[in-house]
Amino acid sequence: MRFLIAPNAFKGTFTALEAVSMLEEVLAQEYPAATYLSQAVADGGDGTCELLIASIGLKKVCCSSLNAIGQPILGFYGWEESTKTAFLDVSTCSGIGVLKPQNRDPGLTSTFGTGLLIQEAINRGAKQVVLGLGGSATVDIGAGILQAFGFLFLDEHGRELPAFSPDFLKRSKHIQRPLKLPDISFSLLCDVKNPFFGPNGAVCIFGPQKGIKEAELEAMEGITSDFVDLLSRKSKSGLMDQEGFGAAGGIALGLNQFFPCKLEFGAPYFFEKVGMSEKVAAADWIITGEGRYDLQSEAGKACYELLQLAREQGNKIALIASGKEGYNSGFNAVLELPALDFAQPDFKKKAREQFQGLLREAISRRVFD
Repeated sequence: MRFLIAPNAFKGTFTALEAVSMLEEVLAQEYPAATYLSQAVADGGDGTCELLIASIGLKKVCCSSLNAIGQPILGFYGWEESTKTAFLDVSTCSGIGVLKPQNRDPGLTSTFGTGLLIQEAINRGAKQVVLGLGGSATVDIGAGILQAFGFLFLDEHGRELPAFSPDFLKRSKHIQRPLKLPDISFSLLCDVKNPFFGPNGAVCIFGPQKGIKEAELEAMEGITSDFVDLLSRKSKSGLMDQEGFGAAGGIALGLNQFFPCKLEFGAPYFFEKVGMSEKVAAADWIITGEGRYDLQSEAGKACYELLQLAREQGNKIALIASGKEGYNSGFNAVLELPALDFAQPDFKKKAREQFQGLLREAISRRVFD
């Protein structure tokens, strides 16, 4: 028996690498004679580039930066010398996961810390940046990154607005470009197809989890629309909204105004980089999973893309996830995780017990025989 262990992160409970470790532990006990290949997967969500750095053995460069509200934080990026490419995640410095709930305020939060990381990579000689967009705490349309590159944003009186200024987008009325833009291009990895504007856009769909109150959504939509108009007038790009621009609070929309950018859905990019097709071909069973499998999973998430690879090559694949949507998606086996009470202090311990217990129960039913 040959197993490929390839889970995604289980949001809010454990990382993809932690899931790999738990799966390896149980399977090795129950199938000691089997062979195992492990490759945690990602799709542009939180920590995609961090996992890619580990998976393909890139040099990890650490440097000081700032989080989404301006507090000091240690950031990092992966460095590929042969291509002069830096790999980093927005979530490393500008992520929602590093903020306390009371500090989630899209009127204040900024991608400036991510911009500092990118500028550090540029100083190192980077010509390209691969930027994972998942897990952002911001809806600043990449303004903070632009500030780190030397763009100045001015209020109605011509006074500069520093990064992390309250109501930054609303108060920005003028932009001064730096005399010379960095010679850099971007590959932007996302895991959602939402546009920036509209009922399915960044503000309405992702704004509430970043701290926008329901009663403020309409006003914030107007503020961001005015700010995008300001960027467009300065860049003269005439850029239109498109699928994926809703990721990470519109970073792709902002960067596209001034830099060569390629928006890519993260799972295919990640799979190509780690040679996923070859790894799938070598397995009898693939075991994948994520926190919850739903309709959005089938819009390009890693588990769904892995299912397509398995189907193409005639391999069996099992899904471990909460939710019932996976039952009708074509997986050979679905192991449904029970709902968790995230208010309980021991919910992570409970999640681990449920995860491994569910796998042991499936093995006892000879699911993989």
